[in-house]
Amino acid sequence: MRITALGHAGMFIETAGGNVICDPVIGPSFFGSWFPFPDNRGLDWERFGRDADFLYISHRHRDHFDPRALEAYIRKDIEVLLPEYVTDDLEDDIRALGYENIFHAPAGEVFHRGDLKLMITPLRAPSDGPIGDSSLSLDDGTASILNQNDSHPLDLDALLSFGKPQAYFTQVSGAIWWPMVYDLPQDSKQNFARLKREAQNKRALYYIEKVDAPHVFPFAGPPMFLREELFKYNGTGLDDDAIFTDQKQFLAHLKEQAPQYNGHVFVPGTQVDVNHGELTVTQTLYTDAEIDRIFDDKWAYLAEQKATRQQEIIDEEATRAEVIPPSEMLAAIKEWWEPLIKKSRTIRLGVGGNVRFRIGELDMVVDFPRAKVREYAGEECIYWYTIPADLVSTNIRDHEIDWSNSIFLSMQFSVGRSGKFNEFLTTFLKCLSVDRIEYVENWYQEQTDQTEDAEIGDWVVQRRCPHLRADLTRTGKIDENGVLTCSMHDWKWDLKTGRCLTTTGHPIRVSQCPLTDEALRAG
Repeated sequence: MRITALGHAGMFIETAGGNVICDPVIGPSFFGSWFPFPDNRGLDWERFGRDADFLYISHRHRDHFDPRALEAYIRKDIEVLLPEYVTDDLEDDIRALGYENIFHAPAGEVFHRGDLKLMITPLRAPSDGPIGDSSLSLDDGTASILNQNDSHPLDLDALLSFGKPQAYFTQVSGAIWWPMVYDLPQDSKQNFARLKREAQNKRALYYIEKVDAPHVFPFAGPPMFLREELFKYNGTGLDDDAIFTDQKQFLAHLKEQAPQYNGHVFVPGTQVDVNHGELTVTQTLYTDAEIDRIFDDKWAYLAEQKATRQQEIIDEEATRAEVIPPSEMLAAIKEWWEPLIKKSRTIRLGVGGNVRFRIGELDMVVDFPRAKVREYAGEECIYWYTIPADLVSTNIRDHEIDWSNSIFLSMQFSVGRSGKFNEFLTTFLKCLSVDRIEYVENWYQEQTDQTEDAEIGDWVVQRRCPHLRADLTRTGKIDENGVLTCSMHDWKWDLKTGRCLTTTGHPIRVSQCPLTDEALRAG
């Protein structure tokens, strides 16, 4: 088996049973904000497109699903291996590009293409990417690999039932706007960014140790930010307030924390050959010296990229919609959002207040408790966004149902809040369709039934994490202050009260273990 890195989360997998092209992205994506790092334009995209037998798109995020790259290089009759998601959004997007040869991969079940054994494991929680993410397992008899990309599966037993991979490809760098765009003091941004990077490292190591593959390839980020106003947020930031750990930084961390695993650089053109446990890595696009310069003199490399790629940003801006006048924009959002808010009782209660949006000349408030959208009139708000009017106008024109997968990941906005992170608000803004809202409401209702308890240390807690139902007997750790941390997403609870320390709501059921007879006698 041969795996060639295509940049970001993209890879081309040549096997005894056919060739799979995964997540081919050239970008830029998210309103011209994200470019693959390092530059992947020098690859032989014509060959990869021509020689691919199967196309796999892991999920709908635009740094994984690039319509322009598909249109330019991937033939329309290719067989698409589609993850089994609860809504048809990704399939609709793919069909709109003219792809009709679609295989609906059964979730978490093995299927075959000749000598090639495959399994696609989808995730379906509201916070999994754009309501969905997935991983791809492959085995052709000569090698077995796991392409996990951005997904964070909870049921690792089911995922690893496919077999232990020799090579493991996984995300280690984040894809989020926190804390860079928030209205915070600079020292707070720096502290929160450091905590976020540490949490990402812990989560990546958790999966690496659970998967236990001998060879590890960090990929799927970080991006390059080449827009003038975002340039400072590359990597860990010019001001140490960004969250994006690069491949070389993580590999150094892996070597220090878990030296039993062989970590490898995986950049555009990296060629990995695996044959019955023997693995070799060759660089075909960049020399070793060029790779060292890209990572060791990163800011100079980024500055060169920025200087030569501004036309791509200008071209993207030219595709945006004309700015809609404020009164028409308010009417359009009101007509679109109010029926959705009325359908979403759990989200209404979970948000529990007013959210202000300053969009160009429009100043509006979304009153979640009353399910109303209206002009802002001085109400107290729990969140407040400032967003360029052309981005919102484009989302209205395109009826973009996921503002996380467009405006927010672009980082071309700012936000403040009066309290903790509110997951329900973020979920609503990525669920702007009837299908998504109805699914999410049903999903939240199912999560309320968490009746099983388990002992962790000196405490009895509900076994399932209130966030995404991870098994806390596996993912939970309790510190000396009685704070429980779920290692999946670094959410925390004060066990003395059951209160969530990470976000609004989501308390945990908890009590102290009853003392044993022996402990009582000792007391």
